[in-house]
Amino acid sequence: MFRLPSLALRHSSLFFLSIAFCLLFTDFAFAQTKKHTISGYVKEEATGEYMIGVNVYIKELTRGAVTNQYGFYSITIEEGEYTLATSFIGMEEYTEKLTLNEDKRINISLKSIVLNIKEVVISSEKADKNVQESQMGSFNMPIETIKQLPAFMGEVDVLKVIQLLPGVKNAGEGNTGFYVRGGGPDQNLILLDEAVVYNAAHLFGFFSVFNSDALKNGAY
Repeated sequence: MFRLPSLALRHSSLFFLSIAFCLLFTDFAFAQTKKHTISGYVKEEATGEYMIGVNVYIKELTRGAVTNQYGFYSITIEEGEYTLATSFIGMEEYTEKLTLNEDKRINISLKSIVLNIKEVVISSEKADKNVQESQMGSFNMPIETIKQLPAFMGEVDVLKVIQLLPGVKNAGEGNTGFYVRGGGPDQNLILLDEAVVYNAAHLFGFFSVFNSDALKNGAY
């Protein structure tokens, strides 16, 4: 007859303990995720004007904000120790160590700095330069590239290499002439150090008159 009240009392105690534990756990979890806000205004120290578009960020979190048209910023993060910094072209970087355990109002004044940069050079070609010269275009081939191609009896021939390029066609077997973009063999001007070369090959084109070791590059 006397056991029922003691059993009910035991269940009631367990119920209240469970509620207390849940409340304690909820408070602990809430404390772990508690957040605070850092806010303030950014202005230029020399003029006192509020600055627009200044990057204000937390270095440890790479998280931040940009000041609005009134120079105001606001960052909400968890409690902890952080470094507040700013970034703006032409202004010194502002840094401040802080312990965030409550909402903070931090107003920042930035000093201007002088940036030493290289000058900007703008250049252009003279007007009507393309109609003052007869040369429409050119193609240069380094002698290192020419020597990499296979050659007859090991002798590098610049003219033979040129005939392998797009837009160039040889005049046939046993002929040293070549066609460039539909032109004739007699329309090609061959120069060696600005001197005209009338016969650029020997022995039906098997041997070239140019010494590859003395050439810097070939061009057409």
